[in-house]
Amino acid sequence: MLLPKYSSLPPKMQSEELKKYYDILSHRKISLFLKRLSDIIFALLLTVILLLPMAVIAAYIKADSEGPVFFRQRRVTTGGRVFRIFKFRTMYVNDNSKNAQVTAGADSRITKAGHFLRKLRLDELPQVFNVLTGDMSFVGTRPEVERYVDKYTPEMYATLLMPAGITSMTSIKYRNEEEILDKASDVEKAYIEEILPEKMKYNLEYIEKFNVFYDIYIMILTVVKVFL
Repeated sequence: MLLPKYSSLPPKMQSEELKKYYDILSHRKISLFLKRLSDIIFALLLTVILLLPMAVIAAYIKADSEGPVFFRQRRVTTGGRVFRIFKFRTMYVNDNSKNAQVTAGADSRITKAGHFLRKLRLDELPQVFNVLTGDMSFVGTRPEVERYVDKYTPEMYATLLMPAGITSMTSIKYRNEEEILDKASDVEKAYIEEILPEKMKYNLEYIEKFNVFYDIYIMILTVVKVFL
């Protein structure tokens, strides 16, 4: 993975607040290269291993409710570039709440299969394909939808210097995010004003600490926290 030239970044990403993090990453180019190399190797290996489990999950989703197996949504990654994320569908196709971009644990739009997949984060397995294409990495800031990225402060845009990630320290700390949002009267407002700023503190801290060994630590911690 190559760090984009500072001059090639979108104007909204060229700020003094962001430059601090850009300078940190500019001195870790070897780690960035190893990160991308390990992503490719690990993603290819996982694709082979997960083909059968994902086929079983796909059959479960189709049997549980009508609609496609995969959910595709526009998200933002490196340099503010938009891509379409792969996830297993966990919601009913025909609902009246399509404008909502975050969900609470008791959201009626979530299918029976969806509750199970979300609990173990199995809905995110297809993102291994996004890693192969370079849109995502195994470790990095969770990709947000455009409407939330538009709410970023100049410093928050620093999280877009690296590819979006499947997991992160933020994902671990806020693995019960849906339960937190259950208590909010306005889910969207609570996410933008309360949760997003706190999550970004961990995301920015990740850039400061970034190295290949820290990525490995986060991946191991994710497995421990999610499955144990």
